[in-house]
Amino acid sequence: MSVLTMLTGCGFHLRGSLEIPPSLNPVFIQAPAGSPVRQAFDDRLAGSDVRLAASPAEARLIVRILSEERSSRVVAVDANGKTLAYELHYLVQFDAVGPDGVQRVSRQSMDLIRNFDNPDVEVLGKQLEEELIYQDFAADAADRILMRLRAALIAS
Repeated sequence: MSVLTMLTGCGFHLRGSLEIPPSLNPVFIQAPAGSPVRQAFDDRLAGSDVRLAASPAEARLIVRILSEERSSRVVAVDANGKTLAYELHYLVQFDAVGPDGVQRVSRQSMDLIRNFDNPDVEVLGKQLEEELIYQDFAADAADRILMRLRAALIAS
C-alpha cells in the first residue's frame, strides 16, 4: 500500500483507458505505408476501450496522419569542421474527420526536437542510437496526438 502511495505521489499513474467519446468508436488511423506513428498508435490503443476499424467505411472517426518528416541540422562543429552534434527533428501533421468528411479536429502539426551528440567513436552505435531516437519520436507523437484528440473531442 505504501509503495502505491509513493508512486502516486511522485506523479506515476498506470495507463488508463483513453477518453474518446464512445459515439466515435471505432476509429480508423489513416497513415502512409510503414508509418512509425501508425505503429505507435496500434501499440497505444491495444488493450484500451478504443477500437480500431479495418477500413474508413466502418469508422466513426478517421485520424489522418498527413505527413511525417525526419530532418537534422548541424548545431556544433570542431575546429576541423567535424560535426560534433546534430539537432534531430520529427515533424508530424495530422487531422481528424468524421465518416461524412466533416472535420472534427483541424489540421495540426508538431515538431519534436532532440539534440544528438556525434563523437568520433562508436559510429555504428550512434547510428542505432539515432534510429532509436526517431522511434521514440514516433511514440511521443502518437501520445501527443491522442492527448490533442481527447481534448478537442471532449470539448466539442
